[in-house]
Amino acid sequence: MSTAVAQEERRAVDPRLVLGIVAVAVVLSSLDLFIVNVALPRIAEDFSGARISGLSWVLNAYSIVYAALLVPAGRLGDRNGNKTTFLAGLGIFVLGSALCAVAWNTGALVAFRVAQAAGAALLTPSSLGLLMAATPPEKRATAVRLWVAFGGLGAALGPVIGGVLVEFHWRWVFLVNVPIGVIALVVGLRLLPRPAGSGGALPDGLGALTLIASVASLILALVKGPDWGWGSAGVLGAFVAAVVFGVVFVVSSLRHHSPVVDPGLLRVPNFALMMGNSLLFNIAFAGMLLSVVLWMQNVWGWSALKTGLAIAPGPLMVPFVAVSAGKLIARVGAGPVLALGGVSFAAGLVWWAQAVTLHPNYAAGLLGGMLVTGLGVGLTMPTSVAAGTAGLPPQRFATGSAVLSMARQIGMAVGVAVFVAVLGSPDGPHATLEAFQHGWYAIAAASVVAGVLGLAARIARPAPVSG
Repeated sequence: MSTAVAQEERRAVDPRLVLGIVAVAVVLSSLDLFIVNVALPRIAEDFSGARISGLSWVLNAYSIVYAALLVPAGRLGDRNGNKTTFLAGLGIFVLGSALCAVAWNTGALVAFRVAQAAGAALLTPSSLGLLMAATPPEKRATAVRLWVAFGGLGAALGPVIGGVLVEFHWRWVFLVNVPIGVIALVVGLRLLPRPAGSGGALPDGLGALTLIASVASLILALVKGPDWGWGSAGVLGAFVAAVVFGVVFVVSSLRHHSPVVDPGLLRVPNFALMMGNSLLFNIAFAGMLLSVVLWMQNVWGWSALKTGLAIAPGPLMVPFVAVSAGKLIARVGAGPVLALGGVSFAAGLVWWAQAVTLHPNYAAGLLGGMLVTGLGVGLTMPTSVAAGTAGLPPQRFATGSAVLSMARQIGMAVGVAVFVAVLGSPDGPHATLEAFQHGWYAIAAASVVAGVLGLAARIARPAPVSG
């Protein structure tokens, strides 16, 4: 697309309208990574004889497919046009949600969750590609911060909304997506811009398949490690498969004239750095969400609804902090803001380790740490993606954001695995408290390292990437 055509496209479509449409879809897809957790016990009751171990695939299938398809989906959007890819993804996601709501057994529900995840993977990177194409370069950092803030809000509010909906029926956890998604689909079909795709040769098919297989194998090993055993044949085999497929992907990408992930992306200022920051910070983020749900429900004995409402203050801070962070970045740069975000998030976890007791005391124990972690999320997640995508050329917006999103999803899987491993199987209340404290310190360390890594971020300007 020429510069003149791109400017005309931006004049024709209000970026705030584009943000509103894509934010709805991003919130829904992010929400569904976490909203189902609180519904599993009710689903088990409804599907007579269903085991939680089998129902865990309702969660795992979504995470594995979503993470595995993100980068090929981003490449598809950049090549064929992000509007088409976004609307197709949203349509598949809505259809998958409707089918999940009428699922008759565990197998059907898992299959329909796979469809949901495929739709979410298609719409996520293309949504950012649409937003960046519609936004003038000088305002893209703010737009990206808001986009990420909505995604983070959806993820963190999953337990809250899930707790409310489950009080009516677990099927509402999926059904709620349908009317909202249909409205976004109709409005998007009429009003979203249609930036041209980069076209060119079809991307490397072998590279796409081996990348999907590698990421899927890695996520499978991470999410099933605590259940199957880290030394089990299944987990070790999945790790080996991830490495083998990863090597084939790299070799194929270096040789192919149209790779799925252009190696030039790694030379874009901040891009590789922000991949590392996203990976590490989301280890802490996922561990935090899991830990606080487990603590309130399993140790304090709170209901899913009460737990969700108790989590809400932290996520509700994220959009406001994300907007305010833009002014701070303009003064001191992205690096110090990322460092402050990592340290703030870690401080919230240390707060819990020092203040939480076996006796339920939300105000004195959990609330302060929840607010401080919310501050850390608002400072870090939007800034990391904005810094990582700032130097991308327009024809790589979706692919670049998909790579960053993939790093985020892998980090989340690692975070859950790390916290579960550190937690172990404590014997007795005091041993449980000590195990949680060790877990909070471990994921706090990951957040601090993410902040230190983020400190190296510098101002980036768009640069050409081959392909």
